[in-house]
Amino acid sequence: MRIMVQKFGGTSLSTVQAREHVLRHVKRELEAGFSLVIVVSAMGRRGEPYATDTLLDWAAQNGNALSAREKDLLLCCGEIISATTLSSLLEHEGIPTTVLTGAQAGFVTDDNFGNARILDVRPVRVLEQLQSGRVVIVTGFQGQTENGDFTTLGRGGSDTSATALGAALHAEMVDIYTDVNGILTADPRIVEDARPLTVVSYAEICNMAHQGAKVIHPRAVEIAMQSQIPVRVRSTFADSEGTLVTHPEGFQDVQTGIVDRYVTGIAYVSNVTQITVEVPGGADRLQLKVFKTMAENSISVDFINVTPLGVVYTVFDSDSEKAIQVLQEIGLKPQSLSGCAKVSVIGGGINGVPGIMARIVESLTLADIQILQSADSNTTIWVLVKKEDMVQALRALHASFELHL
Repeated sequence: MRIMVQKFGGTSLSTVQAREHVLRHVKRELEAGFSLVIVVSAMGRRGEPYATDTLLDWAAQNGNALSAREKDLLLCCGEIISATTLSSLLEHEGIPTTVLTGAQAGFVTDDNFGNARILDVRPVRVLEQLQSGRVVIVTGFQGQTENGDFTTLGRGGSDTSATALGAALHAEMVDIYTDVNGILTADPRIVEDARPLTVVSYAEICNMAHQGAKVIHPRAVEIAMQSQIPVRVRSTFADSEGTLVTHPEGFQDVQTGIVDRYVTGIAYVSNVTQITVEVPGGADRLQLKVFKTMAENSISVDFINVTPLGVVYTVFDSDSEKAIQVLQEIGLKPQSLSGCAKVSVIGGGINGVPGIMARIVESLTLADIQILQSADSNTTIWVLVKKEDMVQALRALHASFELHL
């Protein structure tokens, strides 16, 4: 069988018109000879009846006392409604379907309710139904422990379900359908001349997703990368092929010369606080004290610079007050700067190329934007700026690297 996995997000299923587009994509791939597995998310967004956030709000309005285990049981309802709705529509069109929950599809997870990790995928029933000529619709975002408890995979879990199924089934392709036409060089709401990318590497899109681009979840990309399953990010509302996510070796099959680019895109994370802890002359085990204290208080840290005299790092604005308080309780005197934004310049061609950082500094200096902190990796350079400078920084960097061309 030529197996394709299609994943449709909440906005792809939330209206009659959107569901008509979904039917069109399904029919096209069936006519092309694919055996289809369709992974669905809960319909709509907060405020709409079956959305995940709406279910969470319902629980909050009714006692707000659900344990993590029972909350996962509630949240599984949204995807079940989506899956059965799509099944009914396809059956009406004469297309035989079978709906499987995450558990029935073979997803085995740990018992970290609310953010479970996939331990194994055993798609025996999926394969049985495909071999009988049926379209298999799987509820995304969910699995089951070895003890039989329902679990959810956390934000972006349906993307993760789709690529994990693609890997387990040795699918030819995983198509992630969303409300945007592929992956863009920057957020189009901020950078008006952001353009869609034809192809990106697994590493590039993983970094873009980690750094604030919300088109696909990084866990999903990591699974696809490990299994070497190509992924396309496509629009539900168009017929274009969107953005192909694959290994750089496959770029030439898509667009000649694209491997020569240095920078792929610009991303951002806003609403972060910079924390600086320094002790004149240094202090014994200072770094350990700081980061152990953060971990013990479940405060996520990012953008870390360590020197013999101290540490500089960021936390989300929502965690900053607590972070300052617990550091003071262990005798430290942290300084903080709230209202910052992390801007990321991402590209597989950055590594080993002289002048990339110089161009970043030059473009931000010309725009009169102060760089508060910087760091880099093989595929990403990060700069911390004040939040009020974020939009101008994104536009300046996008223009400087000619990503609009």
